[in-house]
Amino acid sequence: MKVLDLKCALGHAFEGWFASEEDFVSQCQKSLVQCPICGDPSVVKQLSAPRLSLSSGRTLSERHHDPHDRKAPTEAPARTADWLAMARQVIAHTTDVGEKFAEEARKIHYGERKERGIRGTATLEETQSLVEEGIEVVPFLLPVALKGRLQ
Repeated sequence: MKVLDLKCALGHAFEGWFASEEDFVSQCQKSLVQCPICGDPSVVKQLSAPRLSLSSGRTLSERHHDPHDRKAPTEAPARTADWLAMARQVIAHTTDVGEKFAEEARKIHYGERKERGIRGTATLEETQSLVEEGIEVVPFLLPVALKGRLQ
């Protein structure tokens, strides 16, 4: 099993597990490897340290970890985790109305439908029209991985 550090064209870093290097290349050529955050199929391999299974069950990097090392971790993983947590909250507390977002938002705004949180898709023109009518809209890209099962 090969565990690869991957990155999409938008800079989202993630991990992929493949049977072999050839399996990774084959899946990439068929656009089967996609970023779990944005769905981008433009995925490249990053340089990564080897992951070795040691008899103690720990990896080589864990054995050489200095617990007194006070270097600040990068902020990107924390920001991604926060964004994913927020996306999960949006999904849990809204109804997906799909491409009827603008129509449903208007019905709610004008009292034709019960007020509730909705999410969906709208064109730039539809979004601008909603804003001009005084309807609050918050653009928010939801990760592909949270929209359905990955496998």
